[in-house]
Amino acid sequence: MKICQSCGAQCQDTARFCVNCGAPFEMMRSPGQTEPEKETIPDRYEYGGWQQGGDPNSQYSGWQQSGDPNSQYGGWQQSGDPNGHYGGWQDQYGGYGQYGPNYNRPAPQYNTFGIHRRSIALAVVFTIITFGIYGIYWMIRINDEVNQLADEPEATSGGLVFLFSLITFGIYSFYWLYKMGERCDVIRGEWNGSRSILYLILGLVGFSIISYALIQDVINKCLPMQA
Repeated sequence: MKICQSCGAQCQDTARFCVNCGAPFEMMRSPGQTEPEKETIPDRYEYGGWQQGGDPNSQYSGWQQSGDPNSQYGGWQQSGDPNGHYGGWQDQYGGYGQYGPNYNRPAPQYNTFGIHRRSIALAVVFTIITFGIYGIYWMIRINDEVNQLADEPEATSGGLVFLFSLITFGIYSFYWLYKMGERCDVIRGEWNGSRSILYLILGLVGFSIISYALIQDVINKCLPMQA
């Protein structure tokens, strides 16, 4: 039996309205019956819970959750489009993010104007048969090309590098190799790379030409195959 909360009359369990006062029985319950838990229906919330985006053409076709009920984006959000800019899910404000498996990172754009692919083997051979003269030219060229690719036009030019190395009896060249390693890491997008240490060690043990070859390899890989 249902008990009307307005007038206290008893009515059948199937009654929708009180037979005495006409009050609706939407949330009323029989004596001894516990109040049912309110059902939480996932809907479209803008703040504080989560939001379902059913439109496949929308920016976020999956869903997003806000951890802070007073902010617009407090937690994390997911994009259901695996081929979109973010193929998996990302955190915009204060959480964590991950690129999906199909995320295509755009290829780095380099200023390659005036830079041409150079054969490493031929450069080494020319350096040997010219008793190091070609090696000076090679060092000047790779210095300027690395500066250009790393977008550091204000860096020391190859001519000044040769002059400073000459007047310091080669000491400056070790510093130069270290800086070339740092710039090569920047070019390759390896922010925690170790090229600077590698090039410096090779120079200290008398194998600077190997450092030149490695620097040239970084330059060649930045150029299109037809260059």
